[in-house]
Amino acid sequence: MITKLDKNAKRKARHYRMRRHIIGTPVRPRLCVYRSLNHIYAQVIDDEIGSTIAAASTVEADIRAKIEGKNKKEAAFIVGEAVAKRALDKGVTKVVYDRGGYLYTGRVEQLAAGARKAGLDF
Repeated sequence: MITKLDKNAKRKARHYRMRRHIIGTPVRPRLCVYRSLNHIYAQVIDDEIGSTIAAASTVEADIRAKIEGKNKKEAAFIVGEAVAKRALDKGVTKVVYDRGGYLYTGRVEQLAAGARKAGLDF
């Protein structure tokens, strides 16, 4: 019998392995990325108190207006800029990047580039 590999289960296993080492602190919170088929979500999280400091995604109305007519990579770049601006407004300048078990290419890489361009340090 042919068995099909569950790609999401493999991604989650990679993410759990990474999360043993990547921890968000108040000084350096975690920039966490989730990538669905059509959207991308980013959060800046302080794991010590378990709260989200800043967040942005392609489902928000103001970001949706900016990404009209753009491809998914360009949309991820805009989301990265938006989450960085919101984090900088809250006083966060340094983060640790949690790619969520995804490979650092495509939309995940563009989100990081947008956040770096807007001023986040990681």
